[in-house]
Amino acid sequence: MLETAIVLTPLHYLYLAGVIVILTVMVLRQDTPAVCIGFLFLLGVAGAGNLIGGIQTVFNAMLYAAKEFMEVIATIALVTALSKALSDLGSDYLLMKPMSRVMKTPSLTWWILGLTMLLFSLFLWPSPSVALVGAIMLPFAVRAGLKPLAAAMAMNLFGHGIALSYDVVIQGAPAISAASAGITTSQVLSEGRLIFWVMGAATVTAAFLLNRKTLAETTTPNPQIAKSQIPDSGASNIQFTRPALILAVATPLAFLADIAAMLAFDLRGGDATSIVSGTAVLLMCLGSAIGYKKASLEKITGYLTDGFLFAIRIFAPVIAIGAFFFLGGEGITSIMGDVGTTGIMNDWAVWLASHAPLNKYLIAAIQMAVGALTGLDGSGFSGLPLTGALASTFGTAVGASIPVLAALGQITAIFVGGGTIVPWGLIPVAAICNVSPLELARKNFLPVLIGFFCAFLAACFLL
Repeated sequence: MLETAIVLTPLHYLYLAGVIVILTVMVLRQDTPAVCIGFLFLLGVAGAGNLIGGIQTVFNAMLYAAKEFMEVIATIALVTALSKALSDLGSDYLLMKPMSRVMKTPSLTWWILGLTMLLFSLFLWPSPSVALVGAIMLPFAVRAGLKPLAAAMAMNLFGHGIALSYDVVIQGAPAISAASAGITTSQVLSEGRLIFWVMGAATVTAAFLLNRKTLAETTTPNPQIAKSQIPDSGASNIQFTRPALILAVATPLAFLADIAAMLAFDLRGGDATSIVSGTAVLLMCLGSAIGYKKASLEKITGYLTDGFLFAIRIFAPVIAIGAFFFLGGEGITSIMGDVGTTGIMNDWAVWLASHAPLNKYLIAAIQMAVGALTGLDGSGFSGLPLTGALASTFGTAVGASIPVLAALGQITAIFVGGGTIVPWGLIPVAAICNVSPLELARKNFLPVLIGFFCAFLAACFLL
């Protein structure tokens, strides 16, 4: 049984106040890093009982967030470096040219980009897929007239939304949910299948219909506009040189080899991302060497510098935001030490579940609320043990389907934290597309909310 005797402390109430204030500031479309820093200080003072503790918490939390984000920062930097090399040599144009026969309109391009991201993410997970799809397909999608923000929505909702929440191939998410709920992984996937697909279909359909009139940058695709929107969209005055052709051929072959290696050696998550990132930097070095010869040493340095400057510029405000929300999860013990809790938001979620009246439909709503709360730390997987345990506890209490409840909690935890809603979970896609994570989160919010509502309705028929 799940332990529900949660004692709320002033630290819990202060953190909840911080969440409410930060989300309010976001809704008002104002920057939130200053607010996050202020609440970090207050939480540090409350936890340590002195001003020194507050000051130390601000730094320790930001350092913790920077460490957590470093893998993504490095990935974005190295893929951007490769993109700049492809652009300067003209290889990107050679890579994109064959796609022109398929990607003819922004609307069609949106679906092709999203479905490609879904396919890759099911087998590789979204993080490495963002780098692969972004490096190869994104530049042409924007040249075809698709807005970078619309491209980011497609990649994000299909990848970090549908693929990561369902996870039918790798089965990482359903395995965690099932283990916590005391059921099998196949039960979560089979009995919850309809909910997963209703959620995915409703979300992407709503996103497309709500934005169909603004998907395109212009009525006529304009390469120069596309060029100005993302760092790797191609250079003008392209010359079809031998180095450009070599790099254009080597890039997809190398990434295809990466995919084969991931499948052959069962490499997932960080292991898969490291292969993609390492391949990107080696391809960048190859392109520089054959394209610039004696000047290649300086070019490589320049590409790396540009890539990391781009990544850091994107991540700087998010590190401050993430620092606050990491306090809501397991990060609190690393940042503040023993303060009587191992996860503030988890405590609130358990408290909410234990103080709500019990019937099938309210329990379904609670599962979704708990999943969303635990996803606020930007890690969709961290809340799955809790939602799985709640599914078992309350499903048994009211005679509801445990797999269906587990699926509901899994969907909301990952869609919120995995991330399609919280800006600090949107960084990989936002950085690749060179759009604001906050703006992407706002664009995603209503479609995902519609998806949640449809998933809830579907679950009501299955409970």
